[in-house]
Amino acid sequence: MTKRFGKLVALEDVSLALEAGRTTALIGPSGCGKSTLLRLMIGLIRPDAGEIDFDGMVLGERNLGEVRRRMGYAIQSGGLFPHLTCAQNVSLPARRHGMGASACRARVDELAGVMLLERGQLGRYPAELSGGQRQRVALMRALVLDPEVLLLDEPLGALDPMIRGELQHEFRELFERLGKTVVLVTHDLAEAAYLAPEDIVLMRAGRIEQRGSFAGMRAAPADEFVRAFIAAQMERVAGLVGNTG
Repeated sequence: MTKRFGKLVALEDVSLALEAGRTTALIGPSGCGKSTLLRLMIGLIRPDAGEIDFDGMVLGERNLGEVRRRMGYAIQSGGLFPHLTCAQNVSLPARRHGMGASACRARVDELAGVMLLERGQLGRYPAELSGGQRQRVALMRALVLDPEVLLLDEPLGALDPMIRGELQHEFRELFERLGKTVVLVTHDLAEAAYLAPEDIVLMRAGRIEQRGSFAGMRAAPADEFVRAFIAAQMERVAGLVGNTG
């Protein structure tokens, strides 16, 4: 795919295939195109050239609603509506797609258990919860329709290091337990290596520089940019990944 915003080329001739049931991390410096790629995947924007194929269907206006029901999407800071309670935020996509009130309540309760939140917390407004709790609520909303694919754009980027580390651990366990296809955008190599150790896509200036496992990229960087990018973050990677294998 290719995507431009005026004279700015956000993505240039990018091809990427994703394996079902695997967590893939899109990583790179700011402005490299990783968030643009995620927004293309869910149809928030359209490519100037190329196409998005989802389960044998080319994503377009006719099937956009159907495909989006099979994807969950969460962004940095959660993107929750401040005037709705957390429970209302979570159930909003389900209500829009015709789920009844009792079924919505049951699904919210189920997801609250998964994300270690109490029902009473979900009766509060987003501003009344901590940053980590809001991110759990945002992930609940992304999961409410039980999608096959989760698209997460810097979901932990706005959190302080202690809460971020706690949620990284919870998210990895959740991804492994649910077995869903996950595409995670992050600028943090340690986070990518922890959550998607076998499939990291390193981007630069709208192109893919290298794709592979963290171990493979570290052992055989494709070029000087990849080598320097890994070297600059190795201390953090060792701290997060080194003790977990």
